Parts: sequence; C-alpha cells; structure tokens
Amino acid sequence: MAFDPAAETARYIDSLGPEALQKAESYTMATHWMLLAGLVVTAIVTWIIVRSGLLDRLSAKLQNRGWALRTWTICVAFFVISAVISLPWGIYEQWGFERSYGRTDQPLSDFLAQNAIGIALSSILGGLFFLGVYALIRRAGKTWWIWSGGLAAFAAAATILLAPVVIEPMFNQYKPVPAGPVRTALLEMADEANIPHDRVLMFDGSRQSNNFTANVSGIFGSARIAISDVALKQASLDEVKAVTGHEIGHYVLGHVWRMVFAIVFIAMLGFFLADRLFNRVAALFGSKATIGDPEGLPILMLIVSVLGLFAQPVVNSVTRSGESEADAYSLRTVNLPDALAGALVKTAEYRYPRPSALQEIIFYSHPSVETRVRRAMDWKAEQLKKAAPR
Repeated sequence: MAFDPAAETARYIDSLGPEALQKAESYTMATHWMLLAGLVVTAIVTWIIVRSGLLDRLSAKLQNRGWALRTWTICVAFFVISAVISLPWGIYEQWGFERSYGRTDQPLSDFLAQNAIGIALSSILGGLFFLGVYALIRRAGKTWWIWSGGLAAFAAAATILLAPVVIEPMFNQYKPVPAGPVRTALLEMADEANIPHDRVLMFDGSRQSNNFTANVSGIFGSARIAISDVALKQASLDEVKAVTGHEIGHYVLGHVWRMVFAIVFIAMLGFFLADRLFNRVAALFGSKATIGDPEGLPILMLIVSVLGLFAQPVVNSVTRSGESEADAYSLRTVNLPDALAGALVKTAEYRYPRPSALQEIIFYSHPSVETRVRRAMDWKAEQLKKAAPR
C-alpha cells in the first residue's frame, strides 16, 4: 500500500483526541482575544497615569537635575507604575489563565517573585532605551524616527547578546544535558554542525511552563541551544534529536539576525507613525506633553502598543519562515520525519493544529502543527520513493 502523506498527517493530529483538540482550540482562541484585552488594559493604565499627573509632578521635582537623569528617572517611574497598576491583569494573563488550562504548575509566590525581577529589568532597560529615543528627538529633530531604527537594532542585539549570560539565568538554571544516550546523541549532532559542546544545554523550563519547548538564544559568543526539561522528559530519543536538529537549524542559519533586521524597519515605521499621531492621542487623553517630553511616554507607549498589534502579522511571517527553514534543516540533517511529527504534535496542546489560513497569518508565530507535520510526511514520502527498488 502506497504511503499517503495526507492520511498520515491526519492520523498524527487525530491522535490527540477530540477533547484535547477542542481544549487546544479554546486555549488558542482565548489567547487571541487576550491580545485585544491587553490593549484595553494598556489604554486604561495610560488614562490613569496621565490623568493622575504622577509623571508631571515627578518631572517638576527633578527640574533642577540633569536632563539625562531626569528623563531616565521619569521613564523608569512610568514602567514601574504601569506594571503595578496592571499587575492584576498580568497575574491573570500570565499565571491564572495558563494555570486554568494546565499549562503551568508554578506557585503564585514564585510567579510574583520572578515577575518582580522582570519588572525591575524591563524598567531599567526600558528607561535606558527611551532615554536614547528622547535624545534622538532632541538632536535629530523631525528625522528622529529614522535614527530610531539603528537604536532599536542596537538595543535588540545587546539584549540578545546579554540574555543567555545575564538575564535568562535570573529565571532558570542552565546546565549540561545529563550523561547518557541523549547527551551522546546531541553532542554528536553538535559536532556535525561545528557547535561547541558547551552551547547545548538543558534548562528547568518546567518551573514556569508545562509546554514542550526548546530555543536558541544569544549571538556571537553567547549563542546557545537550550532544551526544556519538559521536552527531555516527554520525548523519545529520536524526538529529542529531531527537535534539537530544528534548533541547530536556527543556530546555523542565523535566524536571530533576520529578526534584528526586521526590528529595524518595524521600529522606524512605528516611530514614524507615532510621531504623526502623538498630538491627537495626547489630546484625547488630556495630556499636554509633546512627543519630546518624557512625561508623554504613556501616550507614546500606547501608540506603539496599538501599532505593534497591527505589525504582528509581519513579525509572525518572518518567524514562520524561519521555523519552516529550521524544520527543513532537521529533516535534511537528522532525517527523522516521524520523530519530528511526534514532537510537533506535543506542541499542539497549546497551539491549535488546524487554524484557518487567516488565523494562521495573523496570529501564528509558527506554521500550524498540521502544516509542519504534513511537510514532514511529504519528506518521508520522498525518501521512501527514493529508496524504493526500481
């Protein structure tokens, strides 16, 4: 009987069962609606901060300080105040909602502790970034949004470079894969791709999430492949090899740089539109700030958040392209299509595998699991055809 890629794909997806598929669809649809809800929360927080005049009063107290210190302090204060006001929503979105679908077992106390670290980091780094933005507005005038692309690229590259060394260890423990067949297989794969052994690690991803996942982070000397302990526990040896082959594909093909370049153009376009829309939105919220005033950061962030939502399909398109290329790399180098399909099906629990084409274009940062499994089965069919006696 001839191998049928379509039938095999359907078999893999249907193996989840109707209940799991329905739950995955419900979870995925809810996350889409939460994007809109998040914007509403951002608008409410913006209104509260602007109408309270907190940043205006802080600015007045810092009037005799240097411009840079005053600007950075106001920016940091905004991020902290915003995070505190929106904390109830953050707890629900990032913890309560995930827990209701069984996607995390993290205690609330641990979530709050890690969230506090995240708020501190994002406030300090966000303050530095927008200090740079306001400096560009002062020096470059009407063309500041052009230069913002370079600033965004620098900030993105610096964050990606430092993430594995400074940021990620604050939230998880990274260590070598334990000795055994899995470690031996992964290091052999690393050797074939000329990746140093100390760049292939495991981390305690189960601390925050029950999702089956792995990732590539960092650039230059900090670049590394990290596999969650969830994946190592749930997957067979072949599935781990197929997933690692996928991540090695990201590493070898340098996909992180593609995203950095995308950020340049998205930042330039976003800040250009923000420059044109700022006064109207500020007036709507009752703010007297101009775009060059750090007191107007709540308005600027609201505009950027709205524009960011509209830019999501573009960002997702870039990411989906990289994911498809990484799948193809795994199939070419590891050649375990069934193992890759089996691993992909495990991610369908939190990413509905059969979205509509429009839903995938707008919301999915990865190709649908059904699409990815079908490509793996098509690859398998090609290999069987080549191996068939003539």
